[in-house]
Amino acid sequence: MSETVKASRSSVEALPLEKLQRYLSAKVEGFSGPLKISKFSGGQSNPTFKLETPSNTYVLRRQPPGKLLKSAHAVDREYRVMSALASTAVPVPKVFHLCEDRDLIGSMFYLMEYCEGRIFWNAAIPEVDSPVRSAMYDEMNRVLAALHSLDIDSLGLSDYGRPGNYFQRQLERWTGQYRASETQPIAAMEELMEWLGTTLPEDDDRVALVHGDYRLDNMIFHPEEPKIIALLDWELSTLGHPFADLAYQCMQMRMPAGSDKMSGLLGLDLASLGIPSEQAYVAKYCQRMGIEGIDHWPFYLAFSFFRLAAIVQGVAKRAQEGNASNRNAASLGALVAPLAQTAMCIATEAD
Repeated sequence: MSETVKASRSSVEALPLEKLQRYLSAKVEGFSGPLKISKFSGGQSNPTFKLETPSNTYVLRRQPPGKLLKSAHAVDREYRVMSALASTAVPVPKVFHLCEDRDLIGSMFYLMEYCEGRIFWNAAIPEVDSPVRSAMYDEMNRVLAALHSLDIDSLGLSDYGRPGNYFQRQLERWTGQYRASETQPIAAMEELMEWLGTTLPEDDDRVALVHGDYRLDNMIFHPEEPKIIALLDWELSTLGHPFADLAYQCMQMRMPAGSDKMSGLLGLDLASLGIPSEQAYVAKYCQRMGIEGIDHWPFYLAFSFFRLAAIVQGVAKRAQEGNASNRNAASLGALVAPLAQTAMCIATEAD
């Protein structure tokens, strides 16, 4: 994880170092300075920092500065859900403190443990050989099924979202978010939103805790083993439909390989790489969940592409306003139309 850290002079210097050190020393047991801060280069949403002290290393995750869209950048929800999952089969970092006082550093933030391990950005995972790659994909599948099998009530998360009609509510939410971030008309997005609205499946009453951004680069793997030790970025988590997470991860099967902005697997020889096909990955998930199969799969996939396009549009809008966390955020706006076009190609599979 350390290789992803790069100092960002402006964002790090914007933090009140001495004030933050005094505050955390009073709130977190064992925390003491002197404090050294650097910024993680990855991530598009909530700025994330590495905090090093003589005795320990932590991660601070904050809301971005500036005006925020309603319900976006919910670091308080991240803190709550990771606290709830601490003793479950779903691996998460240990969280230490949530600061809701926005005056301290300019926005809400929380502190969690720094997990020493490996983060992979390329869906083909070229850093490992085929047998290890196969084990890693099976591990991602296992953790996803474990997440969707959690007892929400026993975790105290029964009020973490509104159960039922998940895709209808999500379609309304992300349409609104997209409209609020829209910078220019995109015909493919208009066509996609209309298709999703008219093809929405009837609710099947499935409800689970969903991650909302379940993908390879939001996972920290063990330094040497094909084992996930931490699932990160819970900002979009809620009570929802489990197939949303599964379809969101399977999008990488439909994305072009070799992209410098979004890593996909389309066109690669998955068998030789030790990576399961989309069909095999879904079948393994169904086996673990004890279900026979998934109806309306093209809708779930197309919806995932729409949702990602809306998220990307929001990042591009923040970049335009000067509030994006990642310096490459502005160029992401060009991906919105291709994502929508891919979704419309998938829509033809439902015919």
